[in-house]
Amino acid sequence: MFSQKLNFIKKLGPGLLFAGAAIGVSHLVQSTRAGADFGFGLIWALVLIHIIKYPFFQFGPRYATATGESLLDGYKKLGKGVLAIYFILNIATMFTIQAAVTIVTAGLAANLFGISTNPIIWGIAITIICVALLIIGKYKLLDNLIKVIIVLLTISTIISVIIAANSSHSITNFKQILPSGTLEISFLIAFLGWMPAPLDVSIWQSLWCIEKHKNNKTNFNTKQAIFDFNIGYATTLILGTCFIGLGAFVMFGSGETFSDSAGKFSQQLILLYTKNLGEELFIFIGAAAFTTMFSTTITTLDASPRAMTKAFELLTDKPYKNMYWFWISFLAIGTCCILLFFMSNMASLIKIATILSFITTPFYGICNYLLITGKHTPKQHQPNTALKILSGVGIAFLIGFNIWFLLSL
Repeated sequence: MFSQKLNFIKKLGPGLLFAGAAIGVSHLVQSTRAGADFGFGLIWALVLIHIIKYPFFQFGPRYATATGESLLDGYKKLGKGVLAIYFILNIATMFTIQAAVTIVTAGLAANLFGISTNPIIWGIAITIICVALLIIGKYKLLDNLIKVIIVLLTISTIISVIIAANSSHSITNFKQILPSGTLEISFLIAFLGWMPAPLDVSIWQSLWCIEKHKNNKTNFNTKQAIFDFNIGYATTLILGTCFIGLGAFVMFGSGETFSDSAGKFSQQLILLYTKNLGEELFIFIGAAAFTTMFSTTITTLDASPRAMTKAFELLTDKPYKNMYWFWISFLAIGTCCILLFFMSNMASLIKIATILSFITTPFYGICNYLLITGKHTPKQHQPNTALKILSGVGIAFLIGFNIWFLLSL
């Protein structure tokens, strides 16, 4: 029985890496703020965006295991122009996204560990630690590490929300709210843009599936890959609800306003939780918050260079021996430069990155759909009719929501 459970855990991987990458700013920052500002009023948005984005994320592991190649290989088959658009979009956002997740992680570390209160020093230190872990352990270490992190994250978050619910004296209101006004709509778009993750993470998922297949002694087939992904995806929905609940139980109606500074935001977050829930919960809040952000920091630091390496090789039609190490070094240096020289603009950079992630969502949705339903995917591995219909509805929703947002500016 134990060996069967161990084999089951070993087969998991890319889906949990997806959860590790997804459960970050979207959950700790955006979901908590959604709960603080709207109570449980944006649960509809959380559930809806998970349903809308589901097919397009699932097509990543489906395509990779069905064809033995990544979505980027497929994008090239759709036309080199499609791949070039991805390359440009990723260059435009990867440094800001990495800096955003790193500075939030650094702010939490500064408040939790007390060695230094300077989030910039912590940000650079965390970046160096993550690069070292990836260089030493490569994919195998990341695969094993993320399983531990996700378990710790899930347990600590669920314990925190149970205690928060029991400690709350306010009447819980589940009335759903449609935000109005430029500021509220901008927040909703940012919330949807990174919930559960930007849609280009489907590309990372396909690359991780290929690495999992290389490192796995048994065959990591399409059925296993989709099951693995579903576990990770369900985790993002459950924990997204938990973080909205934490924000609603602890902060809604408190009169607190959050700082745009990562360090101050992290301090406010932890102090507000411990003030309302008690000092004894500090360890659970701290563990939930830090593991949330550290998992995102290390997975994004691995995934973007992996994707850029593959895209560059496909665009130039030749392989490069050390290209991954070039891109991870480039991303790490760029992230540190943003932390050192552009910290005052961090809030604006994060907002731009999240909105850009949502605006580009239809591009990735359409590309993934064309690829998984076209001639490049074997018929037996193509999605069923229900999933195709959901994809069509999803694309229409994403395009329509983008138009509504642009008209609301």
